[in-house]
Amino acid sequence: MGGDGNVELVRRAAEALDRGDVEATLEDWADDAVLDWSRSHGLDARIFRGKDEIRRFMIRFREVFSGIDTELIDPIEVDDGVVVVENLAHVRGRDGIATQARSAWVITIEDGVQTSLTLYQTKRDALEAAEALGRGTR
Repeated sequence: MGGDGNVELVRRAAEALDRGDVEATLEDWADDAVLDWSRSHGLDARIFRGKDEIRRFMIRFREVFSGIDTELIDPIEVDDGVVVVENLAHVRGRDGIATQARSAWVITIEDGVQTSLTLYQTKRDALEAAEALGRGTR
């Protein structure tokens, strides 16, 4: 896929999760994908392995919030199959309280299939991690 296609894949998945469509979110994820949420300062800070674990996490995440609107800020493919995107999530809890959370993701994609998403607290940290991936430490 490469280039804009990989960035578009990331956009589609984020939009689907915002709508609450977990299955559409996972449509282009590998069965053995890894979601590394261990750096989260919030919900379920751990690593999820495989589509089933990731699905359960996403369903739980959606159950906690009555509304999610994820703003993707300048997603870029920094290396073949490595996308870095800063994001600002506007979330509303079931109690009606609204808040924002800013983070950055490093997403790996192979042959049009997302193989991982790793959460970082800053875009700088995500770019440094992506640079390490580009040096062959995948």
